[in-house]
Amino acid sequence: MKNSGKCFLEELYLIIEKRAKTGKSNSYTKNLLKKGQKKISNKIIEESSELVVDYLKGSKKRTIEEASDLIYHLLVLLYSKKITLKDIKNELKKRRNVRQQ
Repeated sequence: MKNSGKCFLEELYLIIEKRAKTGKSNSYTKNLLKKGQKKISNKIIEESSELVVDYLKGSKKRTIEEASDLIYHLLVLLYSKKITLKDIKNELKKRRNVRQQ
């Protein structure tokens, strides 16, 4: 994808959207979405656990790899729930000025 002023996460979200709609039948993204919420949720749990293990006991390289896996699967989860990155951005902006208790 050429750089259209979007951040990489926005580009990745658009790729997920495209694969969901027009991807080949052997597309991992398309198949994951087709399997539904339970499978997507299990992938989030799996990738989160792997990230924590590598954070605590693994190398920086493995931590980066597992963080990347988790971010990808999180974007799939958001897409499947019709939540955009703009929705997340807006929520985080609302929290920016909230004072800590």
